[in-house]
Amino acid sequence: MSATLDTAPLSPQERAEAVRHAIWESVVKIDIDHHHPPQDLSVKVSLNKVGCIVICSGEATSLTIRRTQRLAREDTEPYVFLGLQATGTSLVQQNDRQAVLRAGEFALYDTSVPYALSFEAGVDHHFLRFPRSALALPERSLREMTAVTFGAENPVAALTFAYFSQLAVTDGLRHERHAQVITEPSVELIRAAVASRLGDSQLARESMETTLNLRIMRYMREHLRDRDLSAARIASVHGVSVRHLYTLLARSGITLGDWIRSQRLAGCHRELAAPSARHRTIAAIGRGWGFVDATHFSKVFKQEYGLTPRDWRDLNRA
Repeated sequence: MSATLDTAPLSPQERAEAVRHAIWESVVKIDIDHHHPPQDLSVKVSLNKVGCIVICSGEATSLTIRRTQRLAREDTEPYVFLGLQATGTSLVQQNDRQAVLRAGEFALYDTSVPYALSFEAGVDHHFLRFPRSALALPERSLREMTAVTFGAENPVAALTFAYFSQLAVTDGLRHERHAQVITEPSVELIRAAVASRLGDSQLARESMETTLNLRIMRYMREHLRDRDLSAARIASVHGVSVRHLYTLLARSGITLGDWIRSQRLAGCHRELAAPSARHRTIAAIGRGWGFVDATHFSKVFKQEYGLTPRDWRDLNRA
């Protein structure tokens, strides 16, 4: 994913809505209060993705961002943001704390809890979004570290800022073939910064172990459409044996083959009912979710839902 938004060519009446739509669709649902009238509003945003990391780099006239309780409840998957202050200052508020960020500093904040970001002198900021399950931080540790300033006085924090600042601006590092290589060290570095700030050298290792099952489930959901999704691949990515993978899933009452098939069928079920997918053939939708044999797809779909894929599509068209 790579996209850029610049409000300069837009009419003043279109600018605020264009920014809101771009952020809601690609980053996070937030309320944005621009401090300038529409004709003076200026926003430039670039959006990129590296593995599970979404990178939003923004320059804008002054504004305030609010994540309300209502918006926080609407999202099904919680995320953690790492906000890097490139120049100027900003204010992060969450969990009854506030952190003033100056150039070279960063803070974390959690989308499952309301927060506010204030940019009184304008925005020059990198927002990096991580799935909360990928960071594998214990609830208490994450809560203690949101809206806390990470500055250059901590060498690990300084390294973290330099690393993610470079990741945000270097096109080559964001290339798809580097994504898998970069994602894991990125996650480890954030955990190291939090562990260093808390003075807990065991935090990173322990959190990885205790949330392994969550990370495996997230990985399987993200790669459901991959035809080569297999126990061997899942185990290899997470550094465990196939036997240990089956043991972990069994503890949650999951049989891998049955789970993958039911989740793929659910994806087909949704897509066949969607107006936006009406131009696609039923066979193409099945292939897109890993069902190569159209006859087999129709058979297992009817077993699951009591209707053939065609009957289900026709019912929704009616």
